[in-house]
Amino acid sequence: MKLHSWDQVELEELSDTATRRVIHSERMTTARIRLSKGGVVPRHSHENEQISHVLEGALLFQFDDREVTAHAGDLVEIASHEPHRVLALEDSVAMDVFQPVRQDWLQGDDSYLRNPSGS
Repeated sequence: MKLHSWDQVELEELSDTATRRVIHSERMTTARIRLSKGGVVPRHSHENEQISHVLEGALLFQFDDREVTAHAGDLVEIASHEPHRVLALEDSVAMDVFQPVRQDWLQGDDSYLRNPSGS
């Protein structure tokens, strides 16, 4: 058993509009991501299943065949390898849970998140 406190987890500045704190366990990754209004997580996909829980604000999730607006209290389930993009409609905070562990984040292969062009 481990006890974590978000205040004790390193804050990563991803861009002018995005920060995150990440915890990796043996089989999962969880992240607390803050996006300023207008902030973008560019289109990407990953092998990981994802559940994104919007804690504050509103996020527009864009998929190939649909768009979903999620508000505080909503959870969005994203299948493995499903391409998606996220736009912050207002200042927002989301808790993302991934399974398996985000190896790309551990290896620093997450450049799509850092200083995104809005694509």
